[in-house]
Parts: sequence; structure tokens; C-alpha cells
Amino acid sequence: MAASGGERTKLYSQVLGGDNKQKSFKITITNKDNQTAETTKGLLKSNINPTEIKVGVNSMRTLKDGRVLIVTRSKEEAETLTRNIRDKCGEKLEAKVHKPRDPRLKILNIPEEITVENIEETLLAQNPDLGLKKGEINPKFTYTTKRHVRNLVIEVSSQTRRKLMNNKAKLGWLVCNIEDYLVATRCFKCSRFSHRSRDCKGIETCPLCAGNHTLKECKSQPTEYKCINCHSYNLHNKNAHIKTNHASLDRNCPSLLAVLEKYRQNTDY
Repeated sequence: MAASGGERTKLYSQVLGGDNKQKSFKITITNKDNQTAETTKGLLKSNINPTEIKVGVNSMRTLKDGRVLIVTRSKEEAETLTRNIRDKCGEKLEAKVHKPRDPRLKILNIPEEITVENIEETLLAQNPDLGLKKGEINPKFTYTTKRHVRNLVIEVSSQTRRKLMNNKAKLGWLVCNIEDYLVATRCFKCSRFSHRSRDCKGIETCPLCAGNHTLKECKSQPTEYKCINCHSYNLHNKNAHIKTNHASLDRNCPSLLAVLEKYRQNTDY
């Protein structure tokens, strides 16, 4: 899609998360002697040859806590690299493969009598066609939307998700839709992602106009809205042309969609 004036707008999947929607398979490397990340990288490079073990390394970078993060293009490559690190550098380095999170699903518009405690029993009793087995459903919580609709969130394996996603659940006298439950942690103080307001060290930023005031204090009109996240992305990426004339709360915000895409990439679908 082209922006006004012929300016090219990046797709949301290209914002923050890069241009590739592939899953990322991550390994964290900890130095047992508390040496620097540069020392850890030196040990890896002097002992491991990715070409010899046929592993493609997408990236290797230093984390804030001093560990080294390596990203590969497949689960098998991550496991192969981890084995080699343990075999050749095990005395000094500890390698851990990140396990993708289990998928979460939301069952929409559930009856009042359905709870976290009885959802599994009800699903199994009323939906034999789904082929579910006891223990495959891990109920998490219910929540009510602004429109007073009750939804229930469950955690399942990737195999169980495939059983449920293309079907509907019969619960009591209702037939309920099932969707992926995706989460973008947002700070209600600075309007940025990946942390909560209780941990925020930033300044108050309006989610509508990016001004330094609260949402309640904002007097901006929709034509004056400005997304602080898309604006920040443009500032830090010289060739980026992300539209910013929307609220950071907008469901179609490119930065929000990019965060959700990253959530998908780190989930075992």
C-alpha cells in the first residue's frame, strides 16, 4: 500500500520485528565465570564452526544482563548448536535453548455457568467430535469485554490448538467461536510496549497525541493524534516511513501489530 505523495509505507510485519515472519529459535549463553559477553563470543568463535556443523546463525547479540543471545533459523539447528557448545565449551559456558510458549486460545461469549473449573469437563462432554482428551486443556482465566461479553482463555499444545481452531465449541446451550489469544504488554504511563506501568522509568506520554500528559487530560482531536511508538520507530530507523497519525491504542497501529507478530513467532503453533 502506498502512502500519500507516493511514499511507501512499510507493512506492519516489517516494523520492529523485521521483514521475515519466520519463527525464531533462540539460545542464551551464560558465562559460568562471569566473564564479559565479548569473552563469551570469543570462546564460541574459537571453538565452534557453524559451517562444519551446518548451522545457520541469523544473529548473535549481547543482552543487558551480559548473556549472549544466538538466533538460528530452525529448531534442529538450535539443538545442534547447543550440543556442540556443551561438548566443546561446557566447562565455561552454559547454553539453553528457549522453549516456545504454548498457544493460548480464547473461547468467545461463554455462558454464565461456564468457569475455569468446569470448562474442560464441559468441552469433553459436549464435543466428542473434537477428539479432546483429559489433560489437554489448561484453563487460565475468564474476562469480560467492554461490551459485557465473557470470554475464557485456555492454554493448549500446538496439536490441541489444531483440533480447536477450525471448529466451534458447544457449551451449554451456546455454540462458541474459538480464536487465538494474543498479548501485547503495554505500559499505561509511557504508552510503550513490553513492560507495565509499575516498572516504568519513562515519562507520562498520552496514548492519543504523544503529549506529556495523561489520557484523561488530552484535548486532542482525532486529526491531531500521534502514535509515540511509530514515531519512535521512525526516529531510530532513518529509512522508515511508518504512518504516525493514529493513537497508540489503535488496533491497526503498525507497532502494535508488529508486537503481536513477534508474539506469534515465539509461540509453538
